[in-house]
Amino acid sequence: MNTDRYRDLLLGERDRVSLTIQHLQEANAGTIEDETGEETYDNHLADSATATLEREIDYSLEENSEHVLTAIDEALARIAGGTFGTCRRCGNQIAENRLEAIPYANRCIDCKRLEERG
Repeated sequence: MNTDRYRDLLLGERDRVSLTIQHLQEANAGTIEDETGEETYDNHLADSATATLEREIDYSLEENSEHVLTAIDEALARIAGGTFGTCRRCGNQIAENRLEAIPYANRCIDCKRLEERG
């Protein structure tokens, strides 16, 4: 397995996710009142509700991006440790087409399906 190629993919993805997190943090730096230009108790509750919903969506996207960033860092550590591409659950090799799609995957497709079923 060409771990150098996956390292490059992961580093590129890490840069992209880091920029996304930075953008989301900058977009939500102010308060909702700053965003709507008014106090939240004003007569424009729909504007406040929309701003709140958009803010919550951005927070969810930021949280998900932080999880992906952690998974990328863990994958880079597995490359350094020589365990990249090995399923954490069963110990089998993770298929390369799975790693092409999700280079930070830490489970083979069968173990991931089992995990998702609960």
